[in-house]
Amino acid sequence: MHLKGKTALVTGSTSGIGLGIAKALAAAGADIIINGFGDEGAIEAERAALAALNGGKAAYDGADLTRPDAIAEMFERADSDMGGVDILVNNAGTQFVSPVEDFPVEKWDLILALNLSSAFHTIRHAVPGMRKKGWGRIIGTASAHSLVASPFKSAYVAAKHGLAGLTKTVAIEVADAGITANCISPGYVWTPLVENQIPDTMKARNMTREQVINDVLLAGQPTKQFVTVEQVAALAAFLTRDEAANITGANLSVDGGWTAA
Repeated sequence: MHLKGKTALVTGSTSGIGLGIAKALAAAGADIIINGFGDEGAIEAERAALAALNGGKAAYDGADLTRPDAIAEMFERADSDMGGVDILVNNAGTQFVSPVEDFPVEKWDLILALNLSSAFHTIRHAVPGMRKKGWGRIIGTASAHSLVASPFKSAYVAAKHGLAGLTKTVAIEVADAGITANCISPGYVWTPLVENQIPDTMKARNMTREQVINDVLLAGQPTKQFVTVEQVAALAAFLTRDEAANITGANLSVDGGWTAA
């Protein structure tokens, strides 16, 4: 329970990777603020489960991260209700796939706002409080696409490359203040979002389920295994430990060898 007395804000954490990270940090004793959209009852059930895990506090904040004013208000609530944010995990994101010449401008703006600009705004609000305490952890969920490109994902790849660069810059700026900043870059993670894409891809490409998994989804991952939410969450939790105090400015791949090839 090395995070007892610390508060973690995890964006985009009502499901998937973000929720997995929230669970890992709660299990280590942190008070948790989850954020994102979804069914009200399901979110409340997850919030209650997190509170049971850490024996402390777990709150939900539905701030729309595409709005800088909503992010500012979320931090005001975190300061008044939870004593500030000690651990910031920027996980919120969205995706759209299109050739660049046809890419809808509104989709580009949305992806850059949610996947990149929101991290800038959360970080700028979090750092002053972390400096005062002399301790902080900033973690971004990037992607293998922070290191390599795939066709038809211009906005996503640009945003994730940007997140990696933002992380490096912040790490240097706060290095003398007991604060670390790192990003984790998963490959394909087995989530319901990925699983639900398989039937449509089978139909579109006239492939079996196994062919879609191995020849499409896992084509770039030499292990031919999906990354799990738990593996990403375990790395995030490790980065909050004292043993990780000198890991900063790093982009840590969890991608089955994708970016090694």
